[in-house]
Amino acid sequence: MDPSDPEQNVSTAPHRKIIHIDMDAFYASVEQRDNSDLCGKPVAVGGSAERGVVAAASYEARKFAVRSAMPSVTAKRQCPELIFVKPRFEVYKAISRQIRDIFAEHTPIIEPLSLDEAYLDVTENLQDIPLARDIALRIREKIKAETGLNASARARPGPR
Repeated sequence: MDPSDPEQNVSTAPHRKIIHIDMDAFYASVEQRDNSDLCGKPVAVGGSAERGVVAAASYEARKFAVRSAMPSVTAKRQCPELIFVKPRFEVYKAISRQIRDIFAEHTPIIEPLSLDEAYLDVTENLQDIPLARDIALRIREKIKAETGLNASARARPGPR
């Protein structure tokens, strides 16, 4: 083993720059964006109020402790003004593809976790931006500009 060879000596390999991006209340935010009557109101995407499960809750609904995977009956009990919206998965998938295209402008190394969440390895990013936090900010800004939706992004060093 040759310690001067960076392929063999992991201690000399650069730290990976990893960004975690999560769309904020994704399904509910899409519904509020597409239907202005829902803006500012507690919204749950999922089954009906009588049956089903909450797939996503708006921030207004979360103030009443409404959460995803909660039975709809429980959610309605906790938030009597809760508005239930049927999911539109084809719409969410299309927006997710649009967001992934934004990711791909910065890196080909994308690890999707779901329609609304992914890890990006931006160590050697396509824009030659040195700081991961600056890349995260640019991605968030572009997502907002192109989709009207908010994203949370955290930059962290990853394994070597």
